[in-house]
Amino acid sequence: MKKILIVMSVAAGLASCRPQNPDVPAVREFIRNNWHTTVQHCTTDTATLIGLPHPYTVPTAGAMFREMYYWDTFFTNEGLVRDGHPELAKGNTDNLLHMVRRFGKVYNGSRTYYEARSQTPYLSMMVDRIYRLTGDKQWLTDAYETLKDEYGFWMRERLTPTGLNRYGSSASDALVDEFLVTGSKRLGTDLFDKGYTPERLHKLGLDFVAEAESGWDFNPRYDRRCTDFCPLDLNANLFMYEVNFARFAQELGRTEEMREWIAKAELRRARILEYCYDPEAKQFYDYDYVNGRRSDVLSGAVFALLYSGAVPREYAGHIVQALLRLEFPYGIAACEDKPYDYPYQWSYPNTWPPVCFYTVMGLARYGYGEEAERIAVKWMKAVTESFKTTGNLWEKYNVETGTTDVSNEYEMPAMLGWTAGTFICLDDYLAGEMQPDPLPTEYMSY
Repeated sequence: MKKILIVMSVAAGLASCRPQNPDVPAVREFIRNNWHTTVQHCTTDTATLIGLPHPYTVPTAGAMFREMYYWDTFFTNEGLVRDGHPELAKGNTDNLLHMVRRFGKVYNGSRTYYEARSQTPYLSMMVDRIYRLTGDKQWLTDAYETLKDEYGFWMRERLTPTGLNRYGSSASDALVDEFLVTGSKRLGTDLFDKGYTPERLHKLGLDFVAEAESGWDFNPRYDRRCTDFCPLDLNANLFMYEVNFARFAQELGRTEEMREWIAKAELRRARILEYCYDPEAKQFYDYDYVNGRRSDVLSGAVFALLYSGAVPREYAGHIVQALLRLEFPYGIAACEDKPYDYPYQWSYPNTWPPVCFYTVMGLARYGYGEEAERIAVKWMKAVTESFKTTGNLWEKYNVETGTTDVSNEYEMPAMLGWTAGTFICLDDYLAGEMQPDPLPTEYMSY
């Protein structure tokens, strides 16, 4: 493989006012020394493991998560590229493209038992990153055609009457029953002892599988009715797909296709504003299209709207107000602190790397640099303080204490993957070595 040239953008101004954290270099060194422990290579199907053509990264060097995962890989790739491993990031991306060509979608992970669901779509963002590094138009041509197939899956299998998308699955009855058992165990209850009808139990099981497709398993955003909702983050990402596709089409000289994708992105933006924006609260929420109302849970997913560039500038300030309910001493809580019926792990008091990544980058993208820097410093402090006492990085942290005293639905593994990727990116952002892309004003007004 030809050597990939990494071009780093440098933003002046941040480095001079960067709060110094003396423990950052030790974490960066730990990450550099341990990337290799997460690399796997299996080219043939073996038992439940799906063969992939290139070496790939898994989330952790430990016993859990020994396969490739979909949305984890985006955040991992961002770190790999910035830490000097662009070839590995490209291999990861090619593996996910291979999965689309073979299965028509990216599975949740590279196991056959994940065939009933995908995960929050990030593949167009990975392709965009690799193309910017290589400039390989033939590779982009092939990747773009494959990405359109993946987009087609979301538009065929996960579309609602609103024109927005939702999570779901093609789960068998056996898998639904398995998730009812899993949900009971992870939420600390017995769902079979609630007096639910068989129909209600089946729907609940389907909703658990859909939450697993979201990656936020489990959370209070959907009142355990995930398939009834149009999530903010999913539709923000699909907006980003449409904008990326416009850019890819333009790069490939397909002007009419470019215009079609811009129109799709503008329509999705209009639908997000129509269904997800509460004009009284002046805030965005997931939309319950079955009951025609918005969720009453504010989540960190709202910042995905900024990261994707899905809202006009006049709405950005409203989203920033969510910090009043989601920002804590060590970053952004997955969901606001409210009394919930179960101790969900994708909620307060947990802070997760992906949410902090797109919160920081989204705030910066709309010009809220002070807020972006503050969140980055807080979350990185959680990582460094915990690293000093445990010698490891972790899947999630306590947003109040910065420790690993978190709400768990399973034994929390030590993590490299998205924690390392997010740490590298936020460190480089604070150093003035990384900035989010400018808003795509060449395609639509802001």
